[in-house]
Amino acid sequence: MLILPPVRAAHTYTQHLAAPPEAVFPLLCPVREAEWIREWAPTRVISASGVAERDCVFVTADDEDDADGDEAVWYVTRHEPASGFVEMLKITPAVTACRLTIQLRPADEGCTAEIGYQHTSLGPRGDAFVAEFTAEAYRSFMTEWEERLNHYLRHGSAL
Repeated sequence: MLILPPVRAAHTYTQHLAAPPEAVFPLLCPVREAEWIREWAPTRVISASGVAERDCVFVTADDEDDADGDEAVWYVTRHEPASGFVEMLKITPAVTACRLTIQLRPADEGCTAEIGYQHTSLGPRGDAFVAEFTAEAYRSFMTEWEERLNHYLRHGSAL
């Protein structure tokens, strides 16, 4: 048995969104996300309801963690619409294991979304990804996501 210390990076960012939590939460879904991100295209979604729910599983081509065309498997571990909280695990075999958490909270104008990603390397390719997952890179990813979601919330169409 090989036991290693983790090679890991974690970052949190708070987005300011132009709608209340009850309007934003349904969009945090492998199916509905395609409405506000043109490039979003899961290859499979396994869901009793057809949208995000606890134990929903979906698969994406993983160009975020890897340029070799590996698939990533996402598993929704917590899905709590009443409290505005969702947690997902994303596994890209031989690259990374990731935990994503999103907590929505009402704000004066819309809501905030505290979004956390924690990537743990599963090997040399994951080590390289984790090294590049800097606070600056994460902030850039989050501000683009925030801009796309706010555009959709204000205009009803993808940016």
